Order: sequence, then C-alpha cells, then structure tokens
Amino acid sequence: MPKATKKSTVKKSRVKKKVVVRKVSAQKKNVPKKTAARKAVSPLANKAMLAAGQPAPEFTLPNDEGQLVSLADYRGQKVVLYFYPEDDTPGCTKEACSFRDGLSAIHLRRAVVLGVSADTVASHVKFKQKFHLTFPLLSDIDKTVCNAYGVWQEKQMFGRRFWGIVRTTFIIDEAGNIAKIFPKVKVDDHYVLWAIMFLAGCISAAALWRIDRKKS
Repeated sequence: MPKATKKSTVKKSRVKKKVVVRKVSAQKKNVPKKTAARKAVSPLANKAMLAAGQPAPEFTLPNDEGQLVSLADYRGQKVVLYFYPEDDTPGCTKEACSFRDGLSAIHLRRAVVLGVSADTVASHVKFKQKFHLTFPLLSDIDKTVCNAYGVWQEKQMFGRRFWGIVRTTFIIDEAGNIAKIFPKVKVDDHYVLWAIMFLAGCISAAALWRIDRKKS
C-alpha cells in the first residue's frame, strides 16, 4: 500500500508541472511584440505651408551650368519657380516642355522660369539637352529649398508611402513676394497657360481659385 501512494503522488506532481508550463506559454503569446512597425518620418518634413502675400524664401542653388543662382538675382522681375519630382520622367518632361513652349509669352510679361528638383547638376544637363529646354534647372540635392517652400512631403503610389517633391509652382512678384501658388499640379490641366494669363493680368487670383475648386 505505501508504494501505491508514492506512484499516485508522483503522477499528480507531473500533471501540475504540465499545467504550469502551459499557463506560462499562453501568457507569452499574449505579450505584444516590441518590434512593431513605425511610420517613417522624414527629418526634413515641414508642415508649415506658404501662402500668397508672404515673402518667398531666399535661396542660392547651382544651375545646370554649375553656376550659383540666387532668387535675389531676379529682383525687379517676376519669377515662375516650379518644383518637379525627377528629371526625364513622363510627367516632368511634359511639364518642362510646356514651359519651354510658353517661354516667349512668359518673357513678354517680364518673367523668368526656374525649375527645381533634387537631381544632380549632371542629370539636369542631360535632361536639358535631350529636350532642348531654354530655361535654368536648379539642383537642390539636400532638399533645403524644397523644405523651405513646403514641397518635400510624404507621397503615396501603388500602396507604397515615400518622401518626395510634390509638383508645385510659385509665381513670385518683382518685390520677392509670393503672388500665386499652384499646388499639387497635374500636368494635363494646362496650368502653364493659366500661369501666363495670371502674369499678363488677364485672370485674377480669385478667378483661378474658382477654377481650382471646380477641378477638385
């Protein structure tokens, strides 16, 4: 009889140990993972948006010839400053060629065109030569100017999020103030024509605002 008692005691202790092990493993499953995915944030992200009437941020950047160009160099003239994502891509090529074709009309309004992207000077040279562009392309490799103008933003394409330049155009007046902003430009909307008409005084900022609302 004493031997039988020892066996039953051993069995009970083994059962208890198994139960304890199962409880611990169940608790581990419920512990949240510490390596949860975090939303990527660009160190250059700038939430402050510029508005018409504000002074345009000053800058100095190298052009496609390697020469330094400053916004202050064009004081006394209107400046069409347009930011685009990348050289020699379909949308950016179409936009650049639209400015090229409308450049004589823009010059008649005592205005110049400056294109800005984060591409290198060498990339700008190839892009300009390939499409016979007749206005300066400025290289903002470190995105400092893009950030100052609020065009370096988070974008989404095909379900993928990334940081890049949002296609935007600023018309800057003779005193260096922002006269008009064309945000999130769609190159198929003939906005270059609207820009020329605005420069010519043929259409007001209020009329452009109404056109923008109809499109949205």
